[in-house]
Amino acid sequence: MTKIGQKENRRKRRKTTVGDIMLMLILFVAIMVAVLAGYKIYSIMMEYKAGVDEYSEIADTVITERAADVEEVKKLKDVNGKEVKHWTSPLDVDFDTLKSINKDVAGWIYMEALPDISYPIVKGTDNDYYLHHTYKKEAVFAGSIFMDCKNSKDFSDQNTIVYGHNMKNGSMFGSLKNYKSQDIVNKSPYFWVITPDEAYKYKIFAIYTANVDGNTYTLIKGPGKETIDYGNNMKAKSNIDIGEYQFKKTDKIVTLSTCTGDSATRFVVQGVRVEPD
Repeated sequence: MTKIGQKENRRKRRKTTVGDIMLMLILFVAIMVAVLAGYKIYSIMMEYKAGVDEYSEIADTVITERAADVEEVKKLKDVNGKEVKHWTSPLDVDFDTLKSINKDVAGWIYMEALPDISYPIVKGTDNDYYLHHTYKKEAVFAGSIFMDCKNSKDFSDQNTIVYGHNMKNGSMFGSLKNYKSQDIVNKSPYFWVITPDEAYKYKIFAIYTANVDGNTYTLIKGPGKETIDYGNNMKAKSNIDIGEYQFKKTDKIVTLSTCTGDSATRFVVQGVRVEPD
């Protein structure tokens, strides 16, 4: 073999060796990316599972469902001996046990058309902590269902705002978006907030996507014309037909809010408290 031929062979071998190394590097990077992506997905799934398991355990411990034939309205006497009608709660909630776990408990939410939305409601000193902390104060992305820190803990305000994550596995307020369907609303337009002292029933009057800086998040502390104007304005935003309702100065509204995937908007379901006839 000539000297020129030997040089050509060596050049070819060097090119092949460099190409192999580059290919191995690319393959290694691809494997690492896949491993990291898999680990991230696994971590997210484990966080989802941790949140679901915790709230399932809590529900199993403190919730007893009532029999279907239990009287819906009960009559009790007030301090003056006057007979007053009260709703019979659809759930028996052991608030003593709940308080022993977390004293921040304000109530329990239960959606009739979406019974998987059945969770304790907490109130923190800000609106950040429970965004990613569970009822047991574990650091989990799913967080808690929590009321606005500026609201009264007993749901006595004219507009009480309750937040929850729109989880992809349907937990927390992940299934709230199902109220975009008229069929779900027709199934039942009611939800409940059960507190240590009373069971409150709310009729849904508005379902829509709201701007985060819009008037949906107006906190109304006392009764007055502001409540009527607010209720009518929110009802006008609704994308679903809920029927007619004449708002009163004394109405108590609960606004349920969850994320949409767009940082500028939130999906909301609003209900007004109804009293037993």
